[in-house]
Amino acid sequence: MTQTISNAEVHTLAIDLAKTSFHIHAADRSGVKIHSKPVNRSKLIQYVSNLQPCTVVMEACGGANHFARKFTAMGHTVKLIAPQFVKPFVKSNKNDAFDAQAICEASQRPDMRFVSPKDTAQQDIQSIHRARSLVVAHRTALSNQIRGLLTEYGIVLPQGISILRRSLPSIIDSDNRELSILFRELLQNLYSALITVDQQVESFNQKIELLARQDERCVRLQTIPGIGPMAATALVATLGDGSAFKDGREASAYLGLVPRQNSTGGRSTLLGISKRGDQYLRSLSIHGGRAVVRTSPKHNDYRSNWITDLARRRNVNVASVAVANKNVRTAWKILQDGNNYLAA
Repeated sequence: MTQTISNAEVHTLAIDLAKTSFHIHAADRSGVKIHSKPVNRSKLIQYVSNLQPCTVVMEACGGANHFARKFTAMGHTVKLIAPQFVKPFVKSNKNDAFDAQAICEASQRPDMRFVSPKDTAQQDIQSIHRARSLVVAHRTALSNQIRGLLTEYGIVLPQGISILRRSLPSIIDSDNRELSILFRELLQNLYSALITVDQQVESFNQKIELLARQDERCVRLQTIPGIGPMAATALVATLGDGSAFKDGREASAYLGLVPRQNSTGGRSTLLGISKRGDQYLRSLSIHGGRAVVRTSPKHNDYRSNWITDLARRRNVNVASVAVANKNVRTAWKILQDGNNYLAA
């Protein structure tokens, strides 16, 4: 009976996520603790399902989106908080109980910013991007190792993985006497591994392009100059419908594309971009902006003239970041309103 009454009074439930052992901190409407206890993973779903609809708060970490979908289906309101916003509320030493209490206290701040939970479609897109980035990093490491080994035999190749890919067969079949049979066999194995990794990257590219054609939001985002299938799908996976941000600048700030401040005494000092948030998506956005800057002198519209003038006054990198910032803001507006991109 005591447990039933306690569950009925729960207004905010903070959960410190882990692999097997979780810690929950339940509070009433006034923020007063009702109970705090550890819960096993196998019993967490059952415990939350027995609660009346309440606000469930978790850190935005591994597994948070899975539980957010589960708890939302039960009728609860789920909020995710970035870990860096929870840390200031941790009292004394760090343990699971204090972490859960800090999550509960942080969620009750009136100006707290929350992370929008991802649905299954967003999770699928993000998973493909994460897997592709891992394979691309492996390909880069493999190509660097091949270049390092060739350097020890006096063979130095220009930069570019395409040059390495074209040059390896001729190096393996060359009449260079410094290359032993053993080393040629090694190069052949590494070359075969490189081709296999290339095929994996191409497979991921095809999946992303297919998703970009099938998703109506991605189709509209690709009409923005500088946003292709990669950036469009990554934006949809990260921003969703844009409801988690009050405006485009907040979305851009979430990706670290706005200036970092170091202001005091009423004097504003703006530094370089903050580089916060998703580094992968920020990189895609800036690469897309760099492509727009490179082709802007060929056009005579208002946007291209602004980009060309900015690149001339500052430099190409500043102009590329400015274009990325503007593209993210435009993408947020398109996702928020459902309209198409209209050039100025």
